[in-house]
Amino acid sequence: MNYRVCIYINVMEARIVCMFFEMNTTNLLFDKMPPKRLEIGKYGLVVSFVILLTCNRIGFVVSHEYANEVHTPQVQRTSYHFQPLKNWMNDPNGPMFYKGIYHFFYQHNPNGAVFNSKMVWAHSISYDLINWVHLNHALEPTDPFDINGCWSGSVSFLPENKPRILYTGIDSSSQQVQNLAIPANYSDPFLEKWRKFSQNPIIAPPDGLERNRFRDPTTAWQGPDGEWRVAIGGQTSYGGAAMLYRSEDFVRWHQFRFPLYSSQDSGTWECPDFYPVMLNGTNGIGFSSGFGVGVKYVMKASFNSSDHYTLGSYVPEKEKFTSDYGPGFDFKGINLGLRYDYGKFYASKTFYDSSQKRRILWGWVNESDSRQDDINKGWSGLQAIPRKIWLSKTGRQLIQWPVKEIKMLRRNHFSLHHKELRGRSTMEVLGGSASQVDVEVSFELPYLEEAESVDTRWGVLDPQVLCSKRDASVNGRVGPFGLLVLASNDLSEHTAIYFHILKAHNRYVVLMCSDQSRSSFRKEVDKTAHGAFVDIDPCYKKISLRTLVDHSIVESFGGKGKTCITSRVYPTLAVNNNARLYAFNNGTQTVVISSLKAWNMSNAEIK
Repeated sequence: MNYRVCIYINVMEARIVCMFFEMNTTNLLFDKMPPKRLEIGKYGLVVSFVILLTCNRIGFVVSHEYANEVHTPQVQRTSYHFQPLKNWMNDPNGPMFYKGIYHFFYQHNPNGAVFNSKMVWAHSISYDLINWVHLNHALEPTDPFDINGCWSGSVSFLPENKPRILYTGIDSSSQQVQNLAIPANYSDPFLEKWRKFSQNPIIAPPDGLERNRFRDPTTAWQGPDGEWRVAIGGQTSYGGAAMLYRSEDFVRWHQFRFPLYSSQDSGTWECPDFYPVMLNGTNGIGFSSGFGVGVKYVMKASFNSSDHYTLGSYVPEKEKFTSDYGPGFDFKGINLGLRYDYGKFYASKTFYDSSQKRRILWGWVNESDSRQDDINKGWSGLQAIPRKIWLSKTGRQLIQWPVKEIKMLRRNHFSLHHKELRGRSTMEVLGGSASQVDVEVSFELPYLEEAESVDTRWGVLDPQVLCSKRDASVNGRVGPFGLLVLASNDLSEHTAIYFHILKAHNRYVVLMCSDQSRSSFRKEVDKTAHGAFVDIDPCYKKISLRTLVDHSIVESFGGKGKTCITSRVYPTLAVNNNARLYAFNNGTQTVVISSLKAWNMSNAEIK
């Protein structure tokens, strides 16, 4: 059998060298070896060996990562979240599963830690969505149709499982056009080389549209008539919109008269996403089997630094998507729970993972410190842990949960059950370093009759305002209670993720907050509170929280994934071995921790 071996050798200022040779053996007993790393001497030589087994050939690849930067400790740099070795990263682009390998493309400035319009499509691969190997860039600005930048887009699969990239190019006139790229070799599972279509651009901005507001094509889908459809974000006379196009051959595209969906007051749509979800169960579904009964559709748009979505129906024969919340629903209903994440999470992209029959969500998490801070540390931007996403049993919202593969990093399990957490009290969990942890906790609620009432004279309640006014230090009745993460020994520095049960509109509501006000002694970082309501009935007496902590990022999932909040924090005391984890209750009513499980997390291999 023929194997391909990739050996990554990283030496300071080394150039990329690629050599391929054949090896035939029937005696190899290993498969899918994880990356191995060897550090040699004071010159910082770093050698990473990655065995990636496929047929036909063996590859020997030398990468030009900078070993001296690998040796520079940075307390804010994450250990199991995806990020490049250095420089700027933003939107996830075209994630997919191909020939047994997960591919992840992303917007990347290879020349600095700040945004630059001349972005490239960086490219990494994985067997498990957790451990990654960086490859050469898939797309770079080299042609008149993208000379000023290769911006966001998607991957679509044509018949016979052939992937295509549709992406936005910033052309020589600085207008945004849509381009096509094709793998140079379909038999290569790593898809290391892509060639741009000779007749690019394939879609130019339509008349009447601003030339710099036409970007980010979705994954394309085939309708019952066999023709392809794709939606492109922008700003039209209808407001922010997903403009719809069709094609018979994936090359010549024609615009429909009306957008697939639009929102009058939302501003320019970026990174739209459109996909089916099943009414029952947690499995994902692709468009190939998505036209029928038992299916609902998700229309998502990124604007105003948040990812908004609505659920509804899609009639392909009429090319019409209708929101469940009525025609012209404008995404701005605060209480409807129609955001993927109520914290730092933007420009997201889903894909259907056929190997596990699930839909997976990627999202960019930007920094909360300054531009100069990014320059000083030499990098900016993370990706949230990939999340499985599906429709809730009520059909009113989506559920998100970290992919199951993240559990492979768990170690040093700690647990407790049926522990009372009295009012005005804290309790340390783990008893050691908590800079990299995964925590799952379930609380039993006390008598709700004691819950505070909130003023509803002005109608709609804004949960972020409530979280800002009722932070974790405010003494309440039924709450605030939850977790203090990245906490110093004396609790002078901590980030609080908590619940607060309130009485509003003659019913009880569950407020979930992430309070960054005491997350760092640094003055220049953004410490805005994040908040949302959790769509559960607290009368059922239990509420759950899962939180992933990784040095400068905190991802929290309330109500078993119904409400998600991601925060960026930059502690100065609670770093590495000095970070602690606590459960707390600042209400007057005792709550019971029915179950708490916590794990330290190992480092992911990202080479």
